Amino acid sequence: MCQHCPECPSADSPDREAAVIVASHPEQGWNLLCNGVLVFEDTGEILPDGRAVAPRRALAGAA
Repeated sequence: MCQHCPECPSADSPDREAAVIVASHPEQGWNLLCNGVLVFEDTGEILPDGRAVAPRRALAGAA
């Protein structure tokens, strides 16, 4: 999917969130990355194959 040089991380890569935003909808709380991943403001994700990735929220009081 990615047309950038160097190519952005794939949707299966651990650093997939480093891909370039191709559609931004902050009023709805999500961004579409060039690797097909939907990233939500709560840090949850939907991968191109439909799998959901749970939000990674910091625990209260964590240092």
